[in-house]
Amino acid sequence: MKVPFVDLKAQYETIKSDIDAAIFNVVNETAFIGGKYVQEFEQAFADKYGVKHCISVANGTDSLFIIMKMLNIGHGDEVITVANSWISSSETISQTGATPVFVDIDPSNYTINEKLIESKITARTKAIIPVHLYGQSCEMDSIISISNKFKIPIIEDCAQSHFTEFKGKRVGTFGIASSFSFYPGKNLGAYGDAGCILTNDSELALKFKMYARHGALKKHDHKIEGINSRMDGLQAAILLAKLPFILEWTNKRIQNANLYFKYLKDNKSIILPSIRENTKHSFHLFVIRTEKRDGLLNYLKENGIETAIHYPVALVNMPAYEYLDLKLSDYPVAMEYQNTILSIPMYPELTEDQIIYISSKINDYFL
Repeated sequence: MKVPFVDLKAQYETIKSDIDAAIFNVVNETAFIGGKYVQEFEQAFADKYGVKHCISVANGTDSLFIIMKMLNIGHGDEVITVANSWISSSETISQTGATPVFVDIDPSNYTINEKLIESKITARTKAIIPVHLYGQSCEMDSIISISNKFKIPIIEDCAQSHFTEFKGKRVGTFGIASSFSFYPGKNLGAYGDAGCILTNDSELALKFKMYARHGALKKHDHKIEGINSRMDGLQAAILLAKLPFILEWTNKRIQNANLYFKYLKDNKSIILPSIRENTKHSFHLFVIRTEKRDGLLNYLKENGIETAIHYPVALVNMPAYEYLDLKLSDYPVAMEYQNTILSIPMYPELTEDQIIYISSKINDYFL
């Protein structure tokens, strides 16, 4: 049996008529940049998520950069984030002129270790970026308490956590603003690059929108210099077509995770993902750990099962951050886990038969 890591074709087949109609309408109306489909998606996603403002942008990376720029973060400033994430979480800090300050990860939940954040705060700290990694929520009570104590804004990175919840509240609604990616493989994915910013701050929303559109809220009226970061009409229409299914798909991911737990629970050679107490994990990824990661990866590949590693090199261990002269011993969990984590197939269309096959091969490897 062959099992892809993500099967975007399978998802397309389930809503083919909706997607085809969405693409046809955009082409038929030549609504390629801006226009009603972008506006309709912004309103629909904000409504679905329960926030006042959704500002569409070209990709999730831009959304983080735009938030920081409009919070006046720049040269001489520091921004705290996690030691293990996709590089967007940290490179956007550097792009503003600020310096990324890394915090090691929680050994159970793989998100930023909230107990270590306060020790990293200095007079130069201008924001905290918790990354809700793999679909797991960060421990937001503690992070909010630190934010309030030091009057430092929280910018949530929700690229992997669409509709994840912490104590009944959706991640992306705790901070001053939040960043979302709609890269094709995300829980809600476009057919190209796309992203957005969510916020309940109306004044900031206007700034975000202005900066993302060359510094103008209407054409040729440039109040500031900005950048060109626009979601195109095709991506907006595709996301609009997918949006009604997102909660159903999220529940299917959770069901599939429970099947993995069922079929892998007796395997003492792997460590299964944890679910933080009082949270709803949206399972963008299903990440296991084993000391025999590389051998298992190759064995699964030989048996037609695609896997991935998120991420094989911790941010603190990348050449890009050698200039910070970091002590890698300050990040023992991130450094250890980069060698043991393995993401196995996870998507709503994954069948129980496929999960049984994947689980049996994982179990067979350790016999």
